[in-house]
Amino acid sequence: MTVDEATTRALLLDLEPVVETNLNRHIGLAKEWFPHEYVPWSDGTNFDGPLGGEAWSPEQSKLSDVARTSLIVNLLTEDNLPSYHHAIASMFGRDRAWGDWVHRWTAEEGRHGIAIRDYLLTTRAVDPIELERLRMTHMSVGFENEHDQSILHSIAYVSFQELATRVSHRNTGKFSGDPICDAMLARIATDENLHMVFYRNLLEASLALSPNLAMRAITDVVSSFQMPGHTIENFSRKSVQIAMAGIYDLRIHHDEVLMPVLRKLRVLETPGLTDDGAKARDELADFLENLDKQATRFTERRDANRARQAARKG
Repeated sequence: MTVDEATTRALLLDLEPVVETNLNRHIGLAKEWFPHEYVPWSDGTNFDGPLGGEAWSPEQSKLSDVARTSLIVNLLTEDNLPSYHHAIASMFGRDRAWGDWVHRWTAEEGRHGIAIRDYLLTTRAVDPIELERLRMTHMSVGFENEHDQSILHSIAYVSFQELATRVSHRNTGKFSGDPICDAMLARIATDENLHMVFYRNLLEASLALSPNLAMRAITDVVSSFQMPGHTIENFSRKSVQIAMAGIYDLRIHHDEVLMPVLRKLRVLETPGLTDDGAKARDELADFLENLDKQATRFTERRDANRARQAARKG
């Protein structure tokens, strides 16, 4: 057994009581819900094909192009659940409390893709052929966390990622202009928030158990963070559209994703740091300061662009 393998095994054992406690807490707080209750089935009609229905066309959608793009990105992100399950099961294992959590998390996440896809197809909000081709392309690539060989990096990543996904779903629902879509994504966002709290509590325990290694993991993850859907076809172009609409941008990422977790855990005030842990803390502080400046520049440019567009229309 290598040193890294021994460290990983020791951490898994040390964190298992925390996992069990938080799994029980999660089950006590999580509320059963059903995807079919958030889909307006009476709006549905057959598509063209074997059932001889009507072909899809853009004017059938009640959503704006940006809302449709954001929903597609959110759905395709949820679609990669098999890859996510493989990643966390391979890292955390499928035994005892860790395994119970992995399976519970996977089952809850599975509802999200079901609800969003049924809503999009029933309301004819998207081209079903294009959506399926995008799904096939995206899932064929799979998902690989940049730091999937480190348990601490993995815990840090999902702590921020779950909150980022929650914010993305919630803001997409508000932006959609459809009360049904808003209610559905609010329900999904509630799941994501509970998942974030679970992982955040593990991250807090990790900082107490191994502050130097946990600090390095947090800094590495924050400074190289990518959304789980970054391998979606044309993701960069789609993410720019989403950012320009104010659904998810650098300011939101800094203020509503990174900082809430870091402040809650008082990461920059972690005691007992030495050597690389202290260095990582300083790197993290510098990165956050620079990200804050980038976010300000982005919002200023976006506001100026909107003002110019409004002036032209006026």
